[in-house]
Amino acid sequence: MSSRDYLLRATAAEGQIRAFVCTTRDTAEEQRKLHNTSPIATAAMGRLMSAALMMGVDLKGDKDLITLSIKGDGPMKSLVATADSHGTVKAACANPYVILPAKADGHLDVGGAVGKGFLSVIRDNGLGEPYVGQTQLLSGEIAEDVNAYFSISEQIPSSVGLGVLLNKENTVEASGGFII
Repeated sequence: MSSRDYLLRATAAEGQIRAFVCTTRDTAEEQRKLHNTSPIATAAMGRLMSAALMMGVDLKGDKDLITLSIKGDGPMKSLVATADSHGTVKAACANPYVILPAKADGHLDVGGAVGKGFLSVIRDNGLGEPYVGQTQLLSGEIAEDVNAYFSISEQIPSSVGLGVLLNKENTVEASGGFII
C-alpha cells in the first residue's frame, strides 16, 4: 500500500462489530501502470485489491496471507489479489486489456467483464492446509460478491462497498472501499 493510501479499522460492541475503510488511489494507479490495464480491468483489480487489503489487516499472524481469486466466464477470465496483515497487496488478471461498452448508466461493466463464476477466499496462516471458502458470483461487480462470501461462507452479516473512479485520461482519480 502506498504511503498516501490509508486504511482505518474500528471495533464496537466489545469486538462484535468490526469496520474497515480504505483509500487505495495510489495503489490502484500503480497497478494500472504496472499492468497497463484497460479501464475495466483497472476498476476490477482496484476493487479486489481494496477488499483483499481490508481482509488482510484482519489476519492475526505476521506471516498470514489472504488471497481472493475470481474465476469467471467473461472476457477477463480470472483475477486474483493477495494481501498480508501489514497492508501489502498485489493483484493480477488473466486479460488486463478487456474492453466492453459502458452500461446504460455510464458506468464500467465490470460484471460483464468478469461474467458468471466463483469467488474463492484462501486464508493461509503458514501452519498447514489453508482455509478455502468459495461462493458463486452474484454479479461479478466484486463488492456484492465479497459481501455474499461473508454471508454464505463465514455466516457474518456484512456490508461491503468498493469502487474505483477513473478520470478522462483513464488514470485512477479515487479508489477504496469499506467493510462493516
